[in-house]
Amino acid sequence: MKGIILAGGTGSRLMPLTKVTNKHLLPVYNEPMIYYPLKSIVASGIKDIMIVSGRGHAGHFLNLLGSGKEFGVRISYEVQEEAGGIAEALGLARSFADEDKIAVILGDNIYEDNSQIAKAVKEFDQQKFNADGKTVGGAKILLKEVPDPERFGVAELRDGKVISIEEKPKQPKSNYCVTGFYCYDNQVFEIIKNLKPSHRGELEITDVNNLYVKQGSMTYKMIKGEWTDAGTFDSLLKASNLAAKINLARNKGI
Repeated sequence: MKGIILAGGTGSRLMPLTKVTNKHLLPVYNEPMIYYPLKSIVASGIKDIMIVSGRGHAGHFLNLLGSGKEFGVRISYEVQEEAGGIAEALGLARSFADEDKIAVILGDNIYEDNSQIAKAVKEFDQQKFNADGKTVGGAKILLKEVPDPERFGVAELRDGKVISIEEKPKQPKSNYCVTGFYCYDNQVFEIIKNLKPSHRGELEITDVNNLYVKQGSMTYKMIKGEWTDAGTFDSLLKASNLAAKINLARNKGI
C-alpha cells in the first residue's frame, strides 16, 4: 500500500495565522502539524508517501521533510493548483498510487493512538468484495463518536454496516463522525474522475465514500482514544493539548 497526506486548502478559518504559511505547517504543541499525520501513516508500516499541498507553500514542505529519510520513508510531492476539494486533491495522486491500494489522511488530523490506524490498514489490506463481477478491495473509514456531529461527515450505521454518509447535516442520524483517515482500492481514481462538483464547486470526499457504500464495499473501524482535526482556533488548541498529552505519556513510557 501507499500513503497519501492531503495538506492543501487555504486555511481561511485560521487567518491571520495562515496569511504567510500553510495551515499544516503551524505548530501543534512541539511539532509542525504535518508531523502528526505523517507519523500516523508511518506507524502503519507504509514506506511510500505522497504529500499533496497547495501551490503557495509547496517548497516549505520540501524544506521541512526532504526525502523522508528522517522518518524512514520515501516522500513524494504533488501540487494542487487551486482549492477544488479533498477528492480533487486525492485524484492528483493517481500516478503515484500506480494500481496499489492507498491509505489517505488529512493533514490536520491528530489521533491519540496510531496503533488503531495500523490495525485498520492491515484489516483493509485483507478485505475483498465482489462488485460488478470483479473482486475489489473497497474502502474503509475510521469513525469516532462525538458530541457535535453536525460539524462533520456523519455515518449512519445499520447491522454493522455503513448505509449512508451525510456531510455536516443539520439533523445528524448518528453521533458517529467520519474522521480524516480513509483506505481505498485503486478504483477510487475512476470514481473521482466521474464525480460532479458539489454546490461548493468542489469534488467531495463524502460523495466518493457514498459510492463505495452504494457498492456495498465500505467498512469501518470505531476508534478509541482522542481524535481531533485542527482547522479552527478551538480545534487547533485542542490539538495542541492532545499532542501535549501524547508527548507526556510517551515520556512516561505509558
